[in-house]
Amino acid sequence: MADGPVAEVLLRQLAAADGGLDSAELAAKLGVEHQAVVGAVKSLQALGEIIEAELRSTKRWELTAEGEEIAREGSHEARVFRSIPPEGLAQSELMRLPSGKVGFSKAMSNKWIRVDKSAADGPRVFRVVDSVEDEVQRRLQLVQGGQAEKLGEKERSELRKRKLLTEVTLKTYWVSKGSAFSTSISKQETELSPEMISSGSWRDRPFKPYNFLAHGVLPDSGHLHPLLKVRTQFRQIFLEMGFTEMPTDNFIESSFWNFDALFQPQQHPARDQHDTFFLRGDALSCPDPAEALQLPMDYVHRVKRTHSQGGYGSQGYKYNWKLEEARKNLLRTHTTSASARALYRLAQKKPFTPAKYFSIDRVFRNETLDATHLAEFHQIEGVVADHGLTLGHLMGVLREFFTKLGITQLRFKPAYNPYTEPSMEVFSYHQGLRKWVEVGNSGIFRPEMLLPMGLPENVSVIAWGLSLERPTMIKYGINNIRELVGHKVNLQMVYDSPLCRLDAEPGPPRTQGTA
Repeated sequence: MADGPVAEVLLRQLAAADGGLDSAELAAKLGVEHQAVVGAVKSLQALGEIIEAELRSTKRWELTAEGEEIAREGSHEARVFRSIPPEGLAQSELMRLPSGKVGFSKAMSNKWIRVDKSAADGPRVFRVVDSVEDEVQRRLQLVQGGQAEKLGEKERSELRKRKLLTEVTLKTYWVSKGSAFSTSISKQETELSPEMISSGSWRDRPFKPYNFLAHGVLPDSGHLHPLLKVRTQFRQIFLEMGFTEMPTDNFIESSFWNFDALFQPQQHPARDQHDTFFLRGDALSCPDPAEALQLPMDYVHRVKRTHSQGGYGSQGYKYNWKLEEARKNLLRTHTTSASARALYRLAQKKPFTPAKYFSIDRVFRNETLDATHLAEFHQIEGVVADHGLTLGHLMGVLREFFTKLGITQLRFKPAYNPYTEPSMEVFSYHQGLRKWVEVGNSGIFRPEMLLPMGLPENVSVIAWGLSLERPTMIKYGINNIRELVGHKVNLQMVYDSPLCRLDAEPGPPRTQGTA
């Protein structure tokens, strides 16, 4: 405190001093810690112009803990020399001494001792000289006495190599009298009370200056989950690229929009119950209906004909397509169902207008839970619809998208998807793992999917997708997905996790290749 004993003594010493005081010298004179004097200086500074303080940095040499021991008891080599009697000492016994290993090598290099390997009981160490001068101890005692300047640079360097000496930077204050210097400290007011105003006493009282730059106490508040932080970054990237967010609020979807509209046959393994959550429609346990109540029937008939008979240049799958199978409600397995709805709405607008859509939302699959899989996760999807889009456009958009994520080394590998042709898996080189890892999937939607919607024949749609959980786990160093989502999440992790910063660096992207 400014009115404490150290501050009062500082002011009295400063009043009697000629020019000013050094805080370190004052601390040594008063026999107190230097930090106590520094605290008094800062407290007096806060009172106004009572004192002036200039921060100074000086370098000095100090002994390490081992250096202080040697200054007190002698160097390792000197202690080894003194431990050897005139008749010599077995080397094995010498090495068991506290200073044996270090002292033996140093004493040998100084030619203070010798080893007789022909002794009957094994190697034996003898003195070579009658007495020695312990220069190491003498030099350390000079430093300890504040006379380090008497040592040459070579001598100091040798002591530093042996980790007996270290150079430290000491920050001190040079304190001098201020324009309002006084040896008495008057307490400054911190609040203006109604009594001061009514009596007028505030005019004669000193007030503590208000620090407008001081940080206030942070209020308790909520914190975003890491998934939401990374989701915000992805969403910002899509918006910067001119994309429009698709509505994805229907977690319950019909099999028609989730599978059939994507030209995925009804006998596809993904439509089995062991991969998909279907609704039962029980009024008690599941009030939602088991079947879709409304479907665009003219579009449904075109999809049925494409599946069962072919069309639009395709021979179809040649099977008996069933409407009751398409009506089954389920928890959507991907957000591509939202893309199908968005593209169908786009096709109804005449004339056709190019569009760019994106979505980031939850999907559900009947997965076995483990460290990398959950029954519920997030999918990120981007879709571009325009005239004459090709595989080159898709690769260019992917390069731009992943560059904004900080991923610049890309490779593309041919793949298969029921509703895209051609299809590509996207790989990136992981610097930490030192290998190529899959970061997404992509392709061009098939004509069998687009033309029944009513889109023009020369319109192509490129699309790609990736998960939200995988990049989040990488960014936050999480190895088990159940520590990120679910009942095992540590809420302190949500509080402590910093804002997401994707490793995007400015500059031209690197050349992409095809695997």
